[in-house]
Amino acid sequence: MKILLLEDDTILAESLQEFLELEGFSVDVAKSAQEVYDLTYENSYDLYIFDINLPKDSGFDVLKNLKDADDTTPTIYISALVDIVSISKGFDLGASDYIKKPFDPMELVIRIKRNYQKEELLKYKDITYNPQTKEIVKDGKSVVLGSIQLEIFDKLIKNINVPVDSFELLELLENPNGNALRVTISKLKSKLNLNIKNIRGRGYKLEEV
Repeated sequence: MKILLLEDDTILAESLQEFLELEGFSVDVAKSAQEVYDLTYENSYDLYIFDINLPKDSGFDVLKNLKDADDTTPTIYISALVDIVSISKGFDLGASDYIKKPFDPMELVIRIKRNYQKEELLKYKDITYNPQTKEIVKDGKSVVLGSIQLEIFDKLIKNINVPVDSFELLELLENPNGNALRVTISKLKSKLNLNIKNIRGRGYKLEEV
């Protein structure tokens, strides 16, 4: 997911960029309205996060100009302006959300993941998996796994062709031991027809066929 962050406070901008990138997002930073116009001319974004108080054009002006140019990208305002007039104006201009400063960066991440992040389905043979809802569909039919089997399956399908360390998988078991892990893997292979290989000294790998 590609995000454009408009924030003229250098320290805050850098810390938010680092935090969001650690969560897996791609983030460009603009410190002025003109930088936003330049970046949006050259790039396409999935989400805008705009501050409002800026030296020249405000975050309100920026969003209005983008909307006037038929830019429909969802926008979250982050601002120290907490009066109802400012909040109302933000939504009237077309903002999707408004977060009052100061805020916990994790709150921003939660809102992004719940409201703006596109669901990316993972596919393996005749299986489709939604990592957000953890729904498994095999050959067009929904499949229900036990909680531990589901967590192990989640780890493996997110790392197709890459060994997952046995210790990482053992941590998912209620009573971690090698035999229990082997039994769980065996049941998974049988139930979903998975090609799971034991890589000696490294762990388990879900291989594409």
